Amino acid sequence: MRLHQTQSILLMIDFQAGLLPVIEGGEAAIKEAAWLAGIADELQVPIWLTEQYPERLGGTAPALLDGLGKHEVWQKLHFSATEEEPFSQALAALGRKQVVVCGTEAHICVLQSALGLLEAGYEVFWLSEATASRRPEEARLARQRACANGAVAVTADMVAYEWLYRCDTATFKEVHQRFLKPRSAQAVSFY
Repeated sequence: MRLHQTQSILLMIDFQAGLLPVIEGGEAAIKEAAWLAGIADELQVPIWLTEQYPERLGGTAPALLDGLGKHEVWQKLHFSATEEEPFSQALAALGRKQVVVCGTEAHICVLQSALGLLEAGYEVFWLSEATASRRPEEARLARQRACANGAVAVTADMVAYEWLYRCDTATFKEVHQRFLKPRSAQAVSFY
């Protein structure tokens, strides 16, 4: 069950300014999500963001929006993005069946969205280090529950390298220089 760049979408759920100050590991989650979003943008993987009731929780955190390439923002009132008809219709029309999910709070909106995606027949990949809650135990249990129901826990590196697929292309070399090499203090020099 490998990720494919042409079949994937990156779904970042509720990284909202009003919520993040109380999220354990929220800044680290945003940093990881933003890193993968940069690669997604380079590879033309659609980037979608959701905002839960932004009138009360604020919009997407500026730390994530700064430098974010092309993306779509979906506002929602349901905890699961899949319960919002415009979102579900647009996702179906996109024709991509692999959804990489991350965001806050893991045990509420991310989990319910992941379960909804699974129920609708999508392959769901839980971006572990970019998914957080107020309490780390709730984030851990949410990932465990999502995976017990068919999601697959992944890291940003796993996703990036699966999307890239091979190392002998101009795209890989560009992404390696801009994103992969700076991330690793022990970068492999033969690329």
